[in-house]
Amino acid sequence: MTLPLGKPIRLTVLSDPAHLPLVRCMVERVCEMAGFDAAGAHRIMLSVDEAMTNIIRHAYDGDTHQPIDVEFSIEAHDDGCECLRIRLRDYGRREDPARIRSRDLQDVRPGGLGVHIIKECMDSVQYEPAEGGGTALTLMKSIPGKEQMTS
Repeated sequence: MTLPLGKPIRLTVLSDPAHLPLVRCMVERVCEMAGFDAAGAHRIMLSVDEAMTNIIRHAYDGDTHQPIDVEFSIEAHDDGCECLRIRLRDYGRREDPARIRSRDLQDVRPGGLGVHIIKECMDSVQYEPAEGGGTALTLMKSIPGKEQMTS
């Protein structure tokens, strides 16, 4: 079974860390349907997990009863490439996208590397203020074998 082009899959989960395993399973299955191998799916799953954790910690200050919308879709681009698009939307405290960054990698200590991991694993990472409050995070990853063909 493959993920159909232009037909998104949507779910909403509460901002409870107990829901992260369910989201990870969903990401893994969607990646499989989109054509990613296990290693590629793992990197995408790690990115989404880090992003969800950041939403829970920073947008909702650990409140476990707030909604997080998750949307998966396949998008075709004019260059012939197809990408997996994952959009995470929260309704929490809005952060200036210019201030969302990883700490210095030379600062060796636990935590604070989620944004770095996300940017390393994904092709495109975009934070935007969401209409009505909160933030929309869009993650994009080219689908293997569906990249632009060169002649």
